Amino acid sequence: MSRNCLSVAALVVVGLLGPRPLAAEEPPASPKPLPNYLRDRGEGLPTSMFGTYIRRGEWIVYPFFEYYWDNDFEYKPEELGYAGDTDYRGRFRANEGLLFLGYGLTGNLAFEIEAAVISASLEKSPDDPSAVPARIEESGLGDVEGQLRFRMARETETHPELFGYAELTIPHAKDKVLIGTPGVEVKAGVGVVRGFGWGTLTARIAVQYEGASSSHFDLGEYAVEYLKRLSPRLRVYLGVEGTQDELELIGELQWHFARNAFLRLNSAFGLTSKAIGWAPEVGVVFTFPTRRSPPASRQ
Repeated sequence: MSRNCLSVAALVVVGLLGPRPLAAEEPPASPKPLPNYLRDRGEGLPTSMFGTYIRRGEWIVYPFFEYYWDNDFEYKPEELGYAGDTDYRGRFRANEGLLFLGYGLTGNLAFEIEAAVISASLEKSPDDPSAVPARIEESGLGDVEGQLRFRMARETETHPELFGYAELTIPHAKDKVLIGTPGVEVKAGVGVVRGFGWGTLTARIAVQYEGASSSHFDLGEYAVEYLKRLSPRLRVYLGVEGTQDELELIGELQWHFARNAFLRLNSAFGLTSKAIGWAPEVGVVFTFPTRRSPPASRQ
């Protein structure tokens, strides 16, 4: 066999066994467009953060700040460690720095951890004759809690999404009457989500167990929420949330300024006298790995 024939044969073998040229590589498949009922929220699992959803293998890191302002704060002297079971109204102020961590274990299961540091003060009512000091100030560790979130049924064209959650708050700082948690607290709840062309509605309800409470089991939080995606970068949220006879109106603006980060501007206003009068919140949500831009929904 001539040298030229050997050269041609070698080139053929290399061409068959060697790597394909880049020009021959197939482009990655484009993600399928979302159905219209997922337009506002995507395919993620609802977290405990309003209008925030988590996907499989995704981390959410959310450092944020919250302030509490209430001139009509209800308390009993016995709740503060003093004699007297009459209800009074005092002046309450607090500021709180919090860190939220969440991870999507699967497409239908996620866990959350949240911890806080807080500084709070209470000025007693001028009508309170008890031995409660005129002003109480406390600071230190706030609530430390964990949640397990799970999806029980995905939303389809014909039925809504159903999800549940379980929460545990650990007791700490039992001697601090304003910021401590005297006993273990457990909460379990369910929720339903339905997407429409004009927005997404969520309703949820929970029961709770408080180890330090005389009644132990009570109705926990309940809420009706509305979420609307106005553009790829902007979403708005409006909700009414309550715990027993404490009811508040909550509004939020979310600005998605990067693929893996968005700003949350949130404010709650008390609708009943026992709810905190005003509670603004601000923070930035970071997601890892970086999210791609969501595909357009089907019209």
